[in-house]
Amino acid sequence: MWAIVVKEFRELRRDRRMVALMVLIPLLLLVVFGYAARFDVSSVSAEVVGPQASRAAAQLPGLFTVERIRPGADRAAALSDLRTGKYATIVVTGPAGSQPELLVDGADLFDAQAVTKAVASARLPVKVTVMYNPKLTTSAVMVPGIIGILLVFVGTLATSLGVVRERQSGTLEQLAVMPFRPRDVFVGKVAPYFLVAAVDTAIVVTVGLGVFKVPFRGSPFTFVLGSLLFLFVTLSIGVLISSVSENQGQAIQLTMMTLLPQILLSGFVFPVASMAVGVRWIAYLLPLKYFVDISRGVMLRGAPIGALWTPLLMLAVLGAAAFGLSLVRFRRDLAPSRAAVPEPEAAP
Repeated sequence: MWAIVVKEFRELRRDRRMVALMVLIPLLLLVVFGYAARFDVSSVSAEVVGPQASRAAAQLPGLFTVERIRPGADRAAALSDLRTGKYATIVVTGPAGSQPELLVDGADLFDAQAVTKAVASARLPVKVTVMYNPKLTTSAVMVPGIIGILLVFVGTLATSLGVVRERQSGTLEQLAVMPFRPRDVFVGKVAPYFLVAAVDTAIVVTVGLGVFKVPFRGSPFTFVLGSLLFLFVTLSIGVLISSVSENQGQAIQLTMMTLLPQILLSGFVFPVASMAVGVRWIAYLLPLKYFVDISRGVMLRGAPIGALWTPLLMLAVLGAAAFGLSLVRFRRDLAPSRAAVPEPEAAP
């Protein structure tokens, strides 16, 4: 038995990449998630509109961060601003002596719950109206995010394992000597996972609408566009992971290293605004954050495509970067095998 233990330690020592992953990943996750796992909300963005906007803004509790005051705007303008998702709450004031109305974005569950508690003890008596998720049900907020997690799981994990399996079985080298360009091999490898993820997305959306009664108020075109861009990013990341992994164990560990931060730092579970500043910036590098913004915006708020151009653009940028890096790595994997093929001798 002792000989077997010594042998395994020797094998583990040779695989330095595996040792690094085993040691660094737990430490990294502990530090990052220790600063990110916070349900408390310390600040929510707010807009105040109407004739008494300035006076009402001064009376709001400290939880509210007033970013804009519009005395000339009315309730219709406030609803239009709330629909874009830029503000978590909007206070609508009327003539002197009338009771203001507080419009709350129910798509941001934790912000909405914090706001309803804060106004209960506020000096400003207001009428609270929760929009888009009046009952503050958890499923309405979670289902749009679960769609993103599904795409991450299928796009990243399945793709990375599939390509690594090709390398271990030797079929990747066989593809290298065939008259295919690296781009063609790349597209051919990810196409099946793309179709499977698309079918899974349709199933999850259908179940969410039918079983959990999640609304779908926006444009299907905007949702499909965001899903395609996000899936493009996840597939590219999956191929990139496979290109730096020597076996399926390493691919799984690297995939978990990218999957867990996206789940916990994207705003799917914990509010991004409540995270420590040193960790919050990581959220803006994660594609799942932008897909969550798109899916919740389209399904719950019915946000137009113009209000979602920032997350759509960020997904396009992240997708281009991940695709470029994965294609470079993929081409490098195929290049040695191509170089090893002997050139045909010239005819005398």
